[in-house]
Amino acid sequence: MKVGRRPGRLAHYRHVLRRATGGERIGQTYRLVLLISAALAVDFAFPGRTAPRLPVLAEGSIAEEDIVASVDFPVLKPEADLSRQREEAASAVSPIFDLLPEVADSAIGDAAAFFEAVERAASAEPGAAAGPVHAARVRQVLERYRIAVSDSQVALLLSTDSRRRLVASIAWSFRNLLRRGAAASIELGPSAAGGIVLRADDTETLVARDSVPTMGEFYERAAARAPPEGGVVALRVYQNLIIRLSQPTIRLNRLATEGSRAQARQAVDPVKAHWPRGEIIIPAGTLVGPDEMERLRAYETAVAQGNGGVAWDTRLGSMGFNLLLALVFGLVLKYFRPGVYASNRSVTLLWALMLIVVGLAAVIAKTGAPTELIPVAFAALLIATLYDGVLAILAVFVLVALVAGRPPLLAMPVLFYTTLGGAAAALSGRVVRRRVHSWAFAAVIAGAYVLAAFTIALMQRLGAGWFAWSALWGTVNGVGSTMLATGVLPIAESFTRITTDQSLLELADLNRPLLRRVSLEAPGTYAHSLNVANLAEAAAREIGANSLLARVGVYYHDIGKVKKPEYFVENQRAGRNPHDKLKPATSASIVREHVEEGLEMAEEARLPDVVKAFITEHHGTQRIGFFWEKAQELEPGADLDIKQFTYAGPKPQSKETAIVLLADSVESAARAMQDPTPDSIRELVDRIVGFKLSEGQLARAPLTMLEISLIMEQFVKVLSGMYHHRIDYPAPDTQAARAERAAAPGSP
Repeated sequence: MKVGRRPGRLAHYRHVLRRATGGERIGQTYRLVLLISAALAVDFAFPGRTAPRLPVLAEGSIAEEDIVASVDFPVLKPEADLSRQREEAASAVSPIFDLLPEVADSAIGDAAAFFEAVERAASAEPGAAAGPVHAARVRQVLERYRIAVSDSQVALLLSTDSRRRLVASIAWSFRNLLRRGAAASIELGPSAAGGIVLRADDTETLVARDSVPTMGEFYERAAARAPPEGGVVALRVYQNLIIRLSQPTIRLNRLATEGSRAQARQAVDPVKAHWPRGEIIIPAGTLVGPDEMERLRAYETAVAQGNGGVAWDTRLGSMGFNLLLALVFGLVLKYFRPGVYASNRSVTLLWALMLIVVGLAAVIAKTGAPTELIPVAFAALLIATLYDGVLAILAVFVLVALVAGRPPLLAMPVLFYTTLGGAAAALSGRVVRRRVHSWAFAAVIAGAYVLAAFTIALMQRLGAGWFAWSALWGTVNGVGSTMLATGVLPIAESFTRITTDQSLLELADLNRPLLRRVSLEAPGTYAHSLNVANLAEAAAREIGANSLLARVGVYYHDIGKVKKPEYFVENQRAGRNPHDKLKPATSASIVREHVEEGLEMAEEARLPDVVKAFITEHHGTQRIGFFWEKAQELEPGADLDIKQFTYAGPKPQSKETAIVLLADSVESAARAMQDPTPDSIRELVDRIVGFKLSEGQLARAPLTMLEISLIMEQFVKVLSGMYHHRIDYPAPDTQAARAERAAAPGSP
């Protein structure tokens, strides 16, 4: 049997774990490049003001001086007004109808074909009268043409003379009445002032609607030409055939009509007014209202399009504005979130989110789209979920300043609802622990936008219509930002190598294949992990550490034992210990190797680095005491290599892995106690934790002595509830070190 360490592979995993906990170190040069590029990108998205200097006014303020136009510029009509005027112009265009006499000719042919069919059906042998068989045939012809008649009317059609009179009357009506024109009432529409354009033989004539015959009028005039012979029966047959075989010969030309109306729409001038150069736009002392803001924005647009040349002082000021905001954000990261600041990937993600939000805001400003769609909430949700709500709130303030501080968006409503919506996203994003709960927080964000719209509508008396549209677009932003953030989050987690609570909850599912394998192949290890998870979670919650991470880390910390489960005491049957046939060094190698095996399994299962840390750190650099002492007993005075009997580590680097190191040893020792009273459990916990401290196993963990004491109290509390019914064995006649050795992980 070949056993032993694979130091190269283990060193690789330790390197990966160090990168996960400390982040990739980035130089000051890289951060400076990001800072300058962000400022340039924002300035490119929102170009600096051009000469001449433009006034900064908000609705409700007072103009302190005359604002005079330095260039000619148009004031465009609001989109709603322009659309309404264009539809009014289109509705004034007369519909275009085509006169189609060939439709009447076709109807004459259809009538001839019908009577030929009736003639064949009604024909009897020479000298014989038509009987019931012929009547049935005629009725079948009528059914094919979907004409309903009575028996008396069928009898009329059996008569050759009656058929000839009907043919003559119908042909005359189609040729002399229908050919002149008749329109369907539904296409012609109701009678009204104005008229329609009637096209015939490449000529167009404007005629009154009332003068255009309808199909109903055609039916009435045609009825006067019904054969007088046959009375009412002949009239009914004649009318049924006229209605069935005729088609309108005046038809609406929808394509031509819509083309004429489109020309009418385009003819509407989109310019509300032309403002000449030198004219006063807003007189001094004027209360700035919607009309004044409309003129001022039109003037700013004209100047920004290149009228007046570049003002380098304002451009430099704009870049300075961007740089200072980015610098404040960077300094906060450095001094209050050093882990984020030190991570190349995290800084790059924050930089990319800022550019995405600013870029989309610039597109919204230039296209005139609703400003409620500026996706500050999207960035806030991602940052809050990946990092924390405080950092997300700061990012919201910086983004709002970058976006709402620009002339195209410089207005109180934009500032207010982007701040409120972003803050709602930042505060809710951190508490989303399951992806299915994201919809609840989409409602929270949308609600924040609705409240902001309602408040602004009341303050500025903007009316119910403005509030409804603003609330609608804010809701779209809230739902859209949530959906987008939910979809992007897995990519962001993978890029930054950050594991969120949502991913941890998915890993905590005990039905995952890796955990099910542990439960089936190493049931003792599985039960041990569940007990340690309870201890670690309670302790982590008590000191404010990540209790969910501690629980998930414990679930996976011993997965390597499934490779050789029978070599670990919790999985062994009574009286069967395979270590009895092995040398102590070989046994120690097998026990130590479960760390490497666990890392390889974690790599295959694509577990996040933060979970892999529990596999290597939960033993620290502890000595495998049982086999070390056994080797000394078998070979007294031999020069033994202590490294063969020591875990490779590293020592715990975080609060969570340090808690698990302690909980792992404490739970193993508590299981061996005879009468686990609260006092005996407290004594056991004190002894084991003290031993770990004396060995320096917690030297690299960011735990204070107060936190360690709180951890110990939680261990006593949880273990007292877990083992208070156990029966003790005779107390071992050993010293404290031997009791610790018995509790050491991996001892058989």
